Amino acid sequence: MNISNKPDPAGKAGTTPDLAAILAQAGGTKKRSRRLVWPLALLLVLGGGYGAYSYFSGSGPRYEYTTEALKNSDLNVIVTATGSVQPTDQVDVSSELSGTVRQVNVTYNSAVKAGDVLLELDTNKQEADVQSARAQLASAKANVLKADAELSSAKVSLDRLTNLVNSRISSQQDLDSARYAYESAAATKSVNEASVLSAEASLRLAEVNLSKLKVVSPIDGVVLTRDVDPGATVASSLNAPVLFTIAGDLKRMELQVSVDEADVGQVREGLDATFSVDAYPNQKFPAKIESVRFASETVNNVVTYKAILTVDNADLLLRPGMTATSDITVKSRNNTLLVPNAALRYSPPMQQSARGGNPLTRLFSPPRPPRGGSRQADAGAQRDGSRVVWVLRDGAPVRARIMTGATDGRFTSVKSGELKEGDLVITDATARNG
Repeated sequence: MNISNKPDPAGKAGTTPDLAAILAQAGGTKKRSRRLVWPLALLLVLGGGYGAYSYFSGSGPRYEYTTEALKNSDLNVIVTATGSVQPTDQVDVSSELSGTVRQVNVTYNSAVKAGDVLLELDTNKQEADVQSARAQLASAKANVLKADAELSSAKVSLDRLTNLVNSRISSQQDLDSARYAYESAAATKSVNEASVLSAEASLRLAEVNLSKLKVVSPIDGVVLTRDVDPGATVASSLNAPVLFTIAGDLKRMELQVSVDEADVGQVREGLDATFSVDAYPNQKFPAKIESVRFASETVNNVVTYKAILTVDNADLLLRPGMTATSDITVKSRNNTLLVPNAALRYSPPMQQSARGGNPLTRLFSPPRPPRGGSRQADAGAQRDGSRVVWVLRDGAPVRARIMTGATDGRFTSVKSGELKEGDLVITDATARNG
């Protein structure tokens, strides 16, 4: 049996897509897409052109300027150093002898004169030593008298025997014995005289030791510390304990400060200074530099040099050991034109510079952030040593060149240039849109 499959005309018309119809439909879609692209491109071109016009025509952020008026004033360049107030003279007093403290005559803050007795030790042993030395001296002197008498007797015997020998009454041997006795008596006298000198020295030493049992003040001043009480035992040694600390006249003191090695080149003798202490925070005390020591001091790898300042303390407000902070005036300028250091650091925003160059480059390059007066570098420094500041005139910044002098960290003196008192120098700028 033969079976044949024939295409169904009805199925051809109802189920199989017409290729020509599909192609015709696709062609219509492309034509509609082309009609939509050209209007969109036109809108983009118009929008970009307007944006470019707005950008290049100068519209953008505006700036509000912070200014400060220049004025003539005094400028003081200050070096700050810390230290402490100390007496001009200070002495530690100890005892040269050991003994028991019998009496203490002073206490803290006692005013003393040179030679005043501060402390007395027990004197029994030293008084006995003095009496013994005196007895030894008396004995030595008696021995000298005895030796002198013996010497006189020997001299008489020698003279008599000499005459007898000359008269051939006595022998030469008797004369030699008499001469030996005389010379021996003379030597004994010399020994006894030396013993007198030794006894006198021993007596003086005993008397000195007795006097040292009274510890006296070596200077006029005030007792700062007292580290002994009656009944205590004092032991003398190579490192004798300090019994009293006495400061000289407290009406004239000194301030010892440590000057950093970076500042010591500016500090010299005769400079004026002021200082304050914690006890009187609202009061400034005057001082003057007396000396700057050459020897360095290193603490935690920081090198400093000691400066000594004289201080008048007639009111006795200052006390030894007070911590002080001093301001040393190393330079002074009177009635000079001052410019704030913030104006020296300021440079205008780079708005106009950012718009220079090729237009296409400006259009497609990302915008640069503006650089204002907050920059910390010395924006106005020039190769010839001059500085540039910006002055606000008629609402616009104007460049001005100046030569500067001393600075105190906040203001700088103007030696010459294109500025005058009353000019408004720009210290900062703030962008304001619109």
